[in-house]
Amino acid sequence: MLRILVVDDDATARRALERFLTQIGHTVFVAADGNEALLALASEHPQVVLTDIYMPGMTGLDLQAKIKHLDPAVTVLVMTGKDDMQTTVRAMQQGAYDYLAKPLDLERLEKLLGHIERSLDLSEKLSIIIDEKARDYSFENVLIGRTAAMMDIYKTIGSITNSKVTVMITGESGTGKELIVRAIHFNSPWKAEPFIAVNCTALTESLLESELFGHTKGSFTGAIADKKGKFELAREGTIFLDEIGEISPKIQVMLLRVLQERVFERVGGDKSIPMQARIVAATNRDLGEEVQKGRFREDLFYRLNVVSIHVPPLRERKEDIPMLVEHLLRRINAALHTNVTKVRDSTMELILDHSWPGNVRELENILTRAIVLSKDEWLDEGILPDSAAARSSPGQQAIYDWKRSLAEVEREHIDAVLKGTGGNRTEAARILGISKPTLYAKLPSKEGKKA
Repeated sequence: MLRILVVDDDATARRALERFLTQIGHTVFVAADGNEALLALASEHPQVVLTDIYMPGMTGLDLQAKIKHLDPAVTVLVMTGKDDMQTTVRAMQQGAYDYLAKPLDLERLEKLLGHIERSLDLSEKLSIIIDEKARDYSFENVLIGRTAAMMDIYKTIGSITNSKVTVMITGESGTGKELIVRAIHFNSPWKAEPFIAVNCTALTESLLESELFGHTKGSFTGAIADKKGKFELAREGTIFLDEIGEISPKIQVMLLRVLQERVFERVGGDKSIPMQARIVAATNRDLGEEVQKGRFREDLFYRLNVVSIHVPPLRERKEDIPMLVEHLLRRINAALHTNVTKVRDSTMELILDHSWPGNVRELENILTRAIVLSKDEWLDEGILPDSAAARSSPGQQAIYDWKRSLAEVEREHIDAVLKGTGGNRTEAARILGISKPTLYAKLPSKEGKKA
């Protein structure tokens, strides 16, 4: 039920509304004018204010404006016996939820309050989801490691979360660059705003342009309606441009303008739209070298590289591996509903001895497959790199054959995850970190059609 403040200088109308709203289960407070209403707002914290417009002293519209300034979350319903267009327009422009003519239609009022209550419930649930999501991306839950290099990263993240400074993250593929971006976003004051990631290698130049900046109807063949781009959708949140070193010279020029002027236009449009989001870029290339070779604009490089974070490869922080394995086992077991929690000392030695060219992503994929194939609570070491099984007698084929192509290893891992999820392609795509269409494309044509 709602906490409602009724504001009306007519005592009879005030008492009637109080009686009706109490009967249908709401908690009701009353005020005879705007000043009393402001006092009640501070002391009773109503969720809804139902106010008359024409009152002596402070009008209902003036009260509405003050309420929106003091507590924007309060829902305001205005009511009046003088139903005119100008007053209605002004009330709605100031953010009124609805405008009610006297005498009130009590059935309509009850329905409106029901809608408001459901909306507040949904908002509260969404807030809880956002808070939980933010907790999931706190430093200790996402970024694993205590080496000096990781501690330096934590310090840098902590120093930039409260500003929207542009950040460049460098490191080999699979080192967890996106996790750092998420840690920056979800530990910032703008964590409730959107987090949008864009893979710059996944789209052609024209599609990337439309994806980032949006387009207007008719701007090109197939543009059947206006479309907002990622910069617009990100609002005051974070937009993550992954593999920024792959963008074309044309997109580089357009991105430079966004960084310099903080505005952009949709493709085919002429209206300047403010860019309010934080931009974080990442690359596994040496952009300094790309600048020297003329493949990346020097001015754009310096605009992006205001704060730089380098993520070391896993082979350079092996002290973090046992902690990382423990974290990944916990996460993978939760996703697959398994209970493989124990690692033999010999298995951990094999893990530590491997160079992990695919970094954390390779480690996670290998552990996922090992969990799927394990027969009990012990991690199956048979498929680990350089495992004892892989060093078996020459007459036997190694269980982990390092001479296989990447496509073969990928296909085998996809099969293992599908097996572990009981053929659930949606869950498999989530674990693999790819979209369902991408998963279907990687399946043999027969299986893809069945999907």
